[in-house]
Amino acid sequence: MAEKKHGHESEPTAALRNSSLRVTKQRVAVLEAVCEHQHADTDTVIRAVREQLPEVSHQAVYDSLHTLTEVGLVRCIQPSGSVARYERRIGDNHHHLVCRSCNLIVDVDCTVGQAPCLTPSHDAGFVIEQAEVTFWGLCPDCNASPSGSASPAGASGATSAA
Repeated sequence: MAEKKHGHESEPTAALRNSSLRVTKQRVAVLEAVCEHQHADTDTVIRAVREQLPEVSHQAVYDSLHTLTEVGLVRCIQPSGSVARYERRIGDNHHHLVCRSCNLIVDVDCTVGQAPCLTPSHDAGFVIEQAEVTFWGLCPDCNASPSGSASPAGASGATSAA
């Protein structure tokens, strides 16, 4: 794993430094893995990190993911019925499309206006900072397959302010 690219710090290294985090091989490798595997679950991140650092422990990856999420370098999403997934796209209040059949997750930009793009009917005194929307359905491949052509059991969009 090269920390320098063409004489400059790699993006993960610079991001860690800008977040006042200590730059470690594990953190750089985890951040690179999340960049390369958007919406990856923890096992996928561990496999990707171990390609660079075969000796890394599960706990080191979990700790790195927790720290990177805590400082806002990665975002953890967990669609209903799914394990936690990690993405590097942060700070833009985007949402997700999730296939009910194959669990493919695709980013979708906020539909209207600036963050938060949704206004709740009642804010209960909260200062709304972000809206999270998950659109559920069938991806084009699953929709085209004979087994995926049946309508999913009830379309739902989970909305929560975070």
